[in-house]
Amino acid sequence: MKIAVYPGSFDPVTKGHLDIIERASGIFDKVVVVAMVNRKKKKPTFSLDERCAFLEKVTTSFSNVEIKSSDALLAEWVKSVGDCVLLKGLRAVSDFESEFQQALINRKLNPKLETLFLPTSEEHLYLSSSVVKEISSLGGDISQFVPEEILEDVQKRLLGGE
Repeated sequence: MKIAVYPGSFDPVTKGHLDIIERASGIFDKVVVVAMVNRKKKKPTFSLDERCAFLEKVTTSFSNVEIKSSDALLAEWVKSVGDCVLLKGLRAVSDFESEFQQALINRKLNPKLETLFLPTSEEHLYLSSSVVKEISSLGGDISQFVPEEILEDVQKRLLGGE
């Protein structure tokens, strides 16, 4: 069985993330999407449980997608999944440098672990969770960037209503 693990902070999940998940679900027998704690980023806007709930909502149509969460070291955590590859979405060349370094470190920590880079679709090249949060904080419409199933919950939080 070909298994991919797609890690990320998903704070919040965007249509760009969903694009990678959808395309990966057509390539792999199973895709494990794991919401991670990213210690480099400030306090997340959404809790790990909320991010997992959002991921569950937006992936219900994919029978081979499973949602997990972790605050552990990724190179160790993937051992619980078994034989798999790490799947990383790339938006631009700037993403590649950081993701490439992480891939090399992960393989040093776990020599069996390979990383596969999947470029995002053109319509999502500019999209990130940070951009969504910034647009919303300035009163902009984020409906074209966030999956409809979670839009209302995301807007409420980002606009300070919750």
